[in-house]
Amino acid sequence: MNEVENMPAIISDIRGQTFKNFELFVCVNQPDDFWNDQDKKNICENNEQTINLLKRITDFPITIIDKSSHGNGWTGKKFGVGWARKVCMDSINEKADENDLIISLDADTRFSENYFSSLIDNFNSNPGITALSVPYYHRLVEDEIANRAILHYEIYMRYYSINLWRIKNPYSFSALGSAIVLPVKSYRHIGGITPHKSGEDFYFLQKLCKTGKILCRNSEKVFPAARFSDRVFFGTGPAMIKGSKGDWSSYPIYDYTFFDEINSTFDLFPKLFTEEITTPMTSFLQAQFNTTELWEPLRKNFKTQDQFVKACQNKVDGLRILQFLKTKQMENTLSDEENLISFLFNYYDKTELENLGINFNEFSFSNSSIGDLDRMRDYLINKETNEMVGY
Repeated sequence: MNEVENMPAIISDIRGQTFKNFELFVCVNQPDDFWNDQDKKNICENNEQTINLLKRITDFPITIIDKSSHGNGWTGKKFGVGWARKVCMDSINEKADENDLIISLDADTRFSENYFSSLIDNFNSNPGITALSVPYYHRLVEDEIANRAILHYEIYMRYYSINLWRIKNPYSFSALGSAIVLPVKSYRHIGGITPHKSGEDFYFLQKLCKTGKILCRNSEKVFPAARFSDRVFFGTGPAMIKGSKGDWSSYPIYDYTFFDEINSTFDLFPKLFTEEITTPMTSFLQAQFNTTELWEPLRKNFKTQDQFVKACQNKVDGLRILQFLKTKQMENTLSDEENLISFLFNYYDKTELENLGINFNEFSFSNSSIGDLDRMRDYLINKETNEMVGY
C-alpha cells in the first residue's frame, strides 16, 4: 500500500536472486472507501502506479492480487496488513506443493542476491523445523530523529529476545512480517494465518511455535526500512512515531528479573503435573484467565507429563508472557537505561563492555550519540546470536 517508490528496489533484489525457481505473489491493497476520501486519493493513485509497474514484469512468474482498484478494495472489517498477508498466502497455498517455501516480504525490505538460496539451504539442513524467523537489521538513514527512534526500538527488540533466549523460553523469536519463511505444509497444518489488523506476524509465529520448532538463524539477513508509519496500530512504524515524541511506554526495557520469574514458572510445569504449587506467575494468570483452576483442566486432558508440560507452554504463550511483563513493569521504578545497564553488567564481561567506548554513566536513549546507540545495538545483536547457538 502506497509503496510505488519502493517497488523498483525490491523487484531488483528479487530479480537478482541466484536462486531462480520462484514465483512472486503481490497483494496491492487499501480500503475501497479511500477512493471517496480526498485525503486518501493519493494512496489510490500510488497503488494504481504499483499495479501498472508490476504488470510490466515478464521475466519471472508473478501473480498480482488487486485489492486496491475501485471496487476491489477492502470493505467492512476485512482490511489491513493482516488481511493482505492472508490473501497472499492463501493464494500461494492453493497453487504450491507442500514442500514449497512461503517467503513473506514487505515492499520496503531489502536483501542480498543470495537470500533465497540461503533459505533453501537452511530448510534442507533443518528439515524438521516449522518456520524460520530470519535475522534482521535496520540500516540507518540520514535523518537523526529516525535513526534515534529505530535504534531505541531495535535495542528494545534485541533486549527482549536476548532475555527469552537466556531463559531458554520457546517463544524467543522476533516477529517481523518481512522476515518469516515457512513451508506450505506448516501453513496448512495450522490452518493458515489469522488476519489481525496489527501484530499478525507475532500471532502467526506464536501459532507456528505451538506446533513445532521455529529456527531463528540464517546465513543472510533481511533489511527492513526504518521509517515512520501509522498504517498499523503497533510495531516498528508506530513505535518510531510515539518514540520520536518521547513516549516509549509501550516498548520498555523490562527489569531482567521479571524474565527470571517467567523462567521459574516454566521450570515448575513438570511439578504441576502431580501437585498444586504456586508459581511467580500464578496470580497474574488467575486474573488473566479469570479462574483459580489454572492447571487441573490440563491434568485431566493430558495424561503424560510431557503432554501436560507442552499444554502449559501453549497456555502461557508469548502473548501471556508479554502481558505479564507489562503488568510487572508497573512495579518497576528504574529507567529504561538503568534496566539495560543493570542487565549488561550482571551478565556480560565488564572489560568487554568498557571496550565498547560507551559512557555508561551518561548513557541515554534521548541524549547519547547515534554512534553510541548503534554500538549498543550491534553489541546486543552479537549477544543475541550467541544466545541462539544450540537452539
